[in-house]
Amino acid sequence: MILVIAHRGASGYRPEHTLASYELAIAMGADFIEPDLVSTKDGILIARHENELSGTTDVADHPEFASRRVTKKIDGHEITGWFTEDFTLAEIKTLRAKERLPFRDQSSNGQFEVPTFAEVIALAKRKSTETGRTIGVYPETKHPTYFRSIGLPLEEPLLADLQETGYRGRTAAVYIQSFEVGNLKRLREVTDLPLIQLMEAAGRPWDFAAAGDPRTYHELATPAGLAEIAAYADGIGPDKRRIVPAGPDGRLFPPTSLVADAHAAGLLVHPWTFRGDGSFLAPDYEGHPEREYDQFFSLGVDGLFSDFSDTAVRAREAWRQR
Repeated sequence: MILVIAHRGASGYRPEHTLASYELAIAMGADFIEPDLVSTKDGILIARHENELSGTTDVADHPEFASRRVTKKIDGHEITGWFTEDFTLAEIKTLRAKERLPFRDQSSNGQFEVPTFAEVIALAKRKSTETGRTIGVYPETKHPTYFRSIGLPLEEPLLADLQETGYRGRTAAVYIQSFEVGNLKRLREVTDLPLIQLMEAAGRPWDFAAAGDPRTYHELATPAGLAEIAAYADGIGPDKRRIVPAGPDGRLFPPTSLVADAHAAGLLVHPWTFRGDGSFLAPDYEGHPEREYDQFFSLGVDGLFSDFSDTAVRAREAWRQR
């Protein structure tokens, strides 16, 4: 079955990376929920897309934290704001989530806490019992080289949380994903849980850049690169534009051979991110997001990340009935 992976939860409807967002995605029929993971000062993994907090929480409205605003260099980019690694979990729990994108519904701002990874797992377990279907978790390690450099590595607490809650072996309902390569290789040495190599549309993995390795995501997406990935990972999570490219005007080009090449290497293919709102949908689909899903399902992907689990599930069912 083609997997519907709830990208940051039902993030098209509720603030991303909140239990409410994940719970809604599960109710909509998502197979997996995706928490991006960063660390607090006291080494607890929490679900945020970035370690900078002001884009997705009300931290800027807390005068008690005004002095924490700093400028840091994260993966080669200078960023000013408030960072998870400068807050304890207890302090993080005083913040409330807000919608990141201005054109999405803002009515839930201020209602939801920032969840820990342990809380996300507990939700998936509870909903699996309640619904009678297995709800998987699909965690991503965010900025793993950076977090390891400041003494807050992500991989060890990630594996500890998973092991303590029964995620073991090749068939566990979990995929661990990363845009970096080195941390996935290290993970493969200590776990047999499924691993996914993420790929941007351009650029290169940050750990390559930090080490002076000139290889790019484009090279990883070649048959030779995919064969190398297959030695440590179970699949790839490419930007969907690596499968169906687009020009500067958003118009689509013919599909590439990436899905077939990855399958030939024995790899799963889980592209990202499918969104039907704002300017995210290519003009070729004429405002019908189900046409995009249909195209990618027909190209043979094994799953996909969507902000709108309900649309993805409906499109999958329609495609299956043809």
